[in-house]
Amino acid sequence: MEIAALGEFGLIDRLTRDIKPTNASTLYGVGDDCAVLHYPDTEVLVTTDMLMEGVHFDLTYIDLQYLGWKSAMVNISDIFAMNGTPRQLTVSLALSKRFTVEDMQQFYSGLRMACDKWGVDIVGGDTTSSYTGLAISITCIGEARKEDIVYRNGAHETDLVCVSGDLGAAYMGLQLLEREKAVYYQMVDEAKKKGTAVPDFQPDFAGKEYLLQRQLKTEARGDIVQKLREAGIRPTAMMDISDGLSSELHHICRQSHVGCRIFEKQLPIDYQTAVMAEELNMNVTTCALNGGEDYELLFTVPIGDYEKVQNIEDIRFIGHITKESLGYVLVSRDDQEFDLKAQGWNPLNSK
Repeated sequence: MEIAALGEFGLIDRLTRDIKPTNASTLYGVGDDCAVLHYPDTEVLVTTDMLMEGVHFDLTYIDLQYLGWKSAMVNISDIFAMNGTPRQLTVSLALSKRFTVEDMQQFYSGLRMACDKWGVDIVGGDTTSSYTGLAISITCIGEARKEDIVYRNGAHETDLVCVSGDLGAAYMGLQLLEREKAVYYQMVDEAKKKGTAVPDFQPDFAGKEYLLQRQLKTEARGDIVQKLREAGIRPTAMMDISDGLSSELHHICRQSHVGCRIFEKQLPIDYQTAVMAEELNMNVTTCALNGGEDYELLFTVPIGDYEKVQNIEDIRFIGHITKESLGYVLVSRDDQEFDLKAQGWNPLNSK
């Protein structure tokens, strides 16, 4: 069905009519000029992200359900990175005429699965037309007690630097998808030159399933936040890894007025990531440091919490915080020292 057949409000009603709020702070959700939220005794956290077709995602290899899931998760992740609890979400879409009502239902199904996983209410948004493809703007609202909020600027000298999960797999998943896309388009070009039909194409993903999952089915690490709370650990600084570990470390150190010392041999790297990097003749450490889109948590804790953190599964110590004058240092596997440069993804860099 063409979206024009329903119109803006008809589409909104089709996508949201059976959404029922589950949080006490959601007094009124979709259906009026504003959602109504109530937070009497807590701090409100608000984050927003814009995702642009051709910049942040490619519909050649991500379907709309996965895109909906990922669009929600990258915002939910920001709330967890502040040690908060996500509660509500708004979604605004700019759509070109190539999208149908059924396409948007697929998008919303993924969006709602992500929200249901973390108990987040969809409370509003907007839709409009686009001449250039799909644009997605998501705002997530969360809550936290004032004393629980963790900022980027709280790291102190001798704090331990920790990360959850593993690094570089999402970037390797992107490289894999781009490689297979290039192979497919080469087949299309050759078929055009010969005047023949494009042969069936089966991308070569065997043994690389984890890399695809890390790129396409982003997971916000609310489980790590919960484990830290249960262990009585409040990080001194924290953020999620969206643009690459090196860039995020620079953010924390610069805002905390400290330096850091990171050890290459401590970086958590999955076996599939290492194999793919070798296959593409890429340095796996560079991928882990600069790849981005891992959406793992990078955080610092006081050295006195070492044993507590050590007992939590899926967290790795990768270094420690130093004096600001000592700079940002990467210690290689053979104990050489290098400047740790922020080389993560920057969407505003010219191509």
